[in-house]
Amino acid sequence: MENSFFMVKNSFISIISQEQEEKEENKGSVEFQVFSFTNKIRRLTSHLKLHKKDFASQRGLRIILGKRQRLLAYLSKKNRVRYKTLIGQLDIREPKTR
Repeated sequence: MENSFFMVKNSFISIISQEQEEKEENKGSVEFQVFSFTNKIRRLTSHLKLHKKDFASQRGLRIILGKRQRLLAYLSKKNRVRYKTLIGQLDIREPKTR
């Protein structure tokens, strides 16, 4: 299970690094930020499966989820095509609308 996560992570890093070489290392881009938040979220969820009562990590996970949700909402308003491709690459569900 853990090896597949790192294989997926490495493939996303190579995809994003190829795009970034074209853009002169744009680490502040919304795509890169969402990608790094997604990696943190996946790491924290695997940690919380082992340590169910780690409430500090649960709080950190909720904070990171909120940041990623706000970035995705911003990207969906600004550029729907980039939003759809990013969600497809990272295998993220589209948030429910109210």
